[in-house]
Amino acid sequence: MEQAFETRLELRSVLIPLGEGRRVLECLEGAAALAERLNDDRRRGLTCAFLAHAHTLRGELDDAVASGTRGLAIARGLGDLELRILTTSFLLQAYSYRGEFERAVELARDNLATAPVDIALEDAGGARVLVAVRDRAFLIRSLAHLGRFAEATDDEATAIRLAERTHHALSIGLACFGAVPLHLLKGEWAEAHSLVEHYIDTARRGNVVLQLPGPITSSAWALAELGQVTPAVTRLREGEELLENQAAKGLFLNHAWGYYSLGRAALRLDRLDESRRLGSHALESPSVPPGFAAYALHLLGEISTQSSRFGPERAEAYYCEALALAEPRGMRPLVAHCHLGLGKLYQRTGDRAKADEHLTTATTMYREMGMAFWLTKAEQEATALG
Repeated sequence: MEQAFETRLELRSVLIPLGEGRRVLECLEGAAALAERLNDDRRRGLTCAFLAHAHTLRGELDDAVASGTRGLAIARGLGDLELRILTTSFLLQAYSYRGEFERAVELARDNLATAPVDIALEDAGGARVLVAVRDRAFLIRSLAHLGRFAEATDDEATAIRLAERTHHALSIGLACFGAVPLHLLKGEWAEAHSLVEHYIDTARRGNVVLQLPGPITSSAWALAELGQVTPAVTRLREGEELLENQAAKGLFLNHAWGYYSLGRAALRLDRLDESRRLGSHALESPSVPPGFAAYALHLLGEISTQSSRFGPERAEAYYCEALALAEPRGMRPLVAHCHLGLGKLYQRTGDRAKADEHLTTATTMYREMGMAFWLTKAEQEATALG
């Protein structure tokens, strides 16, 4: 039974790089049953940690949090530091994807303070990745969604420096994975493009197939914002195909964000029907968390304000629904975008008082977060309002 348990964990390491989400889960459920028959708490805890990761890959985020929480309790009960660090790393990943960014930041800070700087634990494909890189990747993403860009920038520099020293494709990819949304959300398109192309090149050279949908979809967005139409369209097509291929194998890792990124690219390229389809797809992704649903709703609001699709009541409803989801989760960049969208909308419909209120809020928030690109946009709208 012990050998059968270990074999299932080895199979997990082989199946993840192949993107076989359903088979990974089957192996781990078999391992969990064996851990119970063996009455072995460490094996129970280890299986819970890996189940948290497997459920996250499949977009089953409630199950991921439940497994990770149980595994963390077991690790603490055993006083097993390595198991605690591993489980916390997978648990904070689940919280980050679930849009509970404050909780993800809390767990990441705790793990980074606890873990020795050189400790490396098993990640996808049996590869050992520095906790100092892996956890910072999700810390940076979570801080970016919260608008805590100054903090995220400090951790970005550390993560990339540590990852590049390893010359390890998965580690470098994880560091970039954390950093790219930071620049996309700030509107730093050139920086995002440079980083994401390095990410794509590293993932391809290292054959880290599981990572590719994220940077490809982000690349489409950055390229579209930079006005590089043909490359952006190519990335649009490639990104959607990669997301569909992953879904066919039972993997829904960050699909809502991926489709949102593609939708932003299509909107910037004035491909409005395509943008709406992609935004709707993001909203309908399996188990889409409320925080990421808010991004999709904001995108649909933006589409509804375009001249050829103008529907003020529909746009207002989308923006307000996105705002209601983003505000309690502390997603300040998205909150600011919703206020900007509402301000522009009310300006067009002649409600000057509401336009001024929302544009003032957006301008203040962008200034506080240091979002220079978006601050300029908001100030231009406020000036036009007079």
